[in-house]
Amino acid sequence: MILDDMLHWLNCRRAISANVGCDAPFVPFLLVILSLFLSSCRLVTDSDAQLVTMQSAVVNPRTIPEPWVGVTIDSVSNLGETIASLQALSVKPVVRVVFGKHAPAADYVETLDELRPVSYVMGKFLDSFYVKDYDRESFRARAREYLDVLGGRVDVWEIGNEINGEWLGETETVAGMMIDAFELVRERGGKSALTLYYNEGCWEDPAAEMFRWAGANIPEEMKIGLDYVLVSYYEDDCYGLQPDWPKVFGRLGEMFPNSKLGFGEVGTKYSELKESYIRRYYGMDVDHPNFIGGYFWWYFRQDMVPSGSPLWQVLNETIQ
Repeated sequence: MILDDMLHWLNCRRAISANVGCDAPFVPFLLVILSLFLSSCRLVTDSDAQLVTMQSAVVNPRTIPEPWVGVTIDSVSNLGETIASLQALSVKPVVRVVFGKHAPAADYVETLDELRPVSYVMGKFLDSFYVKDYDRESFRARAREYLDVLGGRVDVWEIGNEINGEWLGETETVAGMMIDAFELVRERGGKSALTLYYNEGCWEDPAAEMFRWAGANIPEEMKIGLDYVLVSYYEDDCYGLQPDWPKVFGRLGEMFPNSKLGFGEVGTKYSELKESYIRRYYGMDVDHPNFIGGYFWWYFRQDMVPSGSPLWQVLNETIQ
């Protein structure tokens, strides 16, 4: 349409120069060119504008000082009180944020912006309980979306959670998801953490035993390239066993020689045991050069909010 108008206008100009009448209105050539330019531009939709806003707000990931004091928040409800509780701790913590099963990454932009001034942030792509609800392709799309939107708001990405757990699904698919997440984070220049599930004497399938699964399913490039390798352990799941942790982390150090090591998740559902567990794990000092602590008590939001509550005081006393 615009091209036709331009040709008609040019013919009209020739007619005027020849003192011949022209029935077309005079359209300035500059306006025609401007219209052509604008028509070729892609219009920015509201969603595009929101994405641009989110990307422009991304900041660089930070180096987390060691040792780590980690806690987990499994929901961002009541965030104000949670932030106040985190801020009141005597040590700036590392907060592991459990992203919702089907929540879009955009839901967490404001949350992470509020958390970052009072904590370091570990983002968990997907809790182990929900892995079975994803296939490799949909998980890869989820990981890419979270990296695109949240970017540098996350200091460390947990690429796999309790990765050898027997409830996650078929091993080939689970291992593929882990590898995909590792590669995506590496491509963006991010830091990756892999959380294994310690299950000595409490597995059903011998192939799921932590060291056996890791040896068989984690590629060599990950064994030398992971930034952090963490262990999730619940005494409730393993008959109250208290492992020889220096020996466990010694073996992990041999398998992952370049990785920092620590606990990625601990806790108990039994109220009468919580205080002793908090003191035991957060007070633990494993004699290994790469050990950084962590722990990431699963029930921080339930047990330690608001600040000053009994278990919050136990944690704060233990980490001083």
